[in-house]
Amino acid sequence: MKLSIVIPIYNSASTIRQLIDSLKQEMKDYDYEIVLVNDGSKDNSGEICEELAYADKAINYIALRNNFGEHNAVICGLNASSGDYAVIIDDDFQNPPSEIKKLFKEAVVHNYDVVYSKYKTKYHSWFRNIGSQWTNLIASYVLNKPISLYLSSFKIIKKDVVEEIVKYKGASPYVDGLILRITSNIGVYEVEHMPRTAGKSNYDLAKLFSLYMSMFLNHSIRPIRFFMFIGFIMILIGTGAFLYFLEGSLHETSPSLNWKLFLSGSFVLCGFNAVVLCIIGEYVGKIILSTGAAPQFVVKKMVLHNQAKTNFSSSIKKQ
Repeated sequence: MKLSIVIPIYNSASTIRQLIDSLKQEMKDYDYEIVLVNDGSKDNSGEICEELAYADKAINYIALRNNFGEHNAVICGLNASSGDYAVIIDDDFQNPPSEIKKLFKEAVVHNYDVVYSKYKTKYHSWFRNIGSQWTNLIASYVLNKPISLYLSSFKIIKKDVVEEIVKYKGASPYVDGLILRITSNIGVYEVEHMPRTAGKSNYDLAKLFSLYMSMFLNHSIRPIRFFMFIGFIMILIGTGAFLYFLEGSLHETSPSLNWKLFLSGSFVLCGFNAVVLCIIGEYVGKIILSTGAAPQFVVKKMVLHNQAKTNFSSSIKKQ
């Protein structure tokens, strides 16, 4: 079976050679390909990746015209992949390439569609650790993710699931959200995690916020339904209060009763407005879930070999 190793690249000139050398050593007994996707790096990562791709036909390189985001870069790489399984691994060399074989074995032995890595000890920054915890917590509600499932960037995906993922053409993809839509046959395997040896993390507040917005607006309408539920509760409370105060007004006259009736009526009206807006939002949400006007990614340069070239060319024509 063939393995495709997809690596989104962003400002990783200090780690990419070491990562590729380690991958080649670990994968020497496997049929494999590497797909490097340069997501608008500002350093010389692109030149290094291009050099590596020209020197080895197992290495494919795609340069994007702008920084479209990690998940966009991953889907770009998956479009070019041709393996029976695709591994997604970060460019920072904190995921030891030796752990790929463990994920692959777990996926094959248990016939999982996807296997996520779970770190024994995490060596990410405190900010990224907190961000990851919040992301997983929010995903449990928004995407109906099992609480026990940790969504890590290091994972292996079966080919037929990859084929479904790349059908999504929206401008703001969230790979884990797409996976959870497609399959529930998901495994988790504990792996090692290494401290960062060079460079600095590209994980910041802006990217975290962008991820949350993508999760809320492009991959779920559950938040809309939550506010619709709140609207119905407001209508029930407001209607009950209005009827209670109305019944009281039949037995006594008081200036305060008029205000109470007005406030309870306003409560009903606000709840009604919330429900109507959420229904409209539901329709808009369904449109957003199925379409996307902006490009998912734009290619600047490619160095592709063999099946990767065929796959990517075919995928681009469909967009």
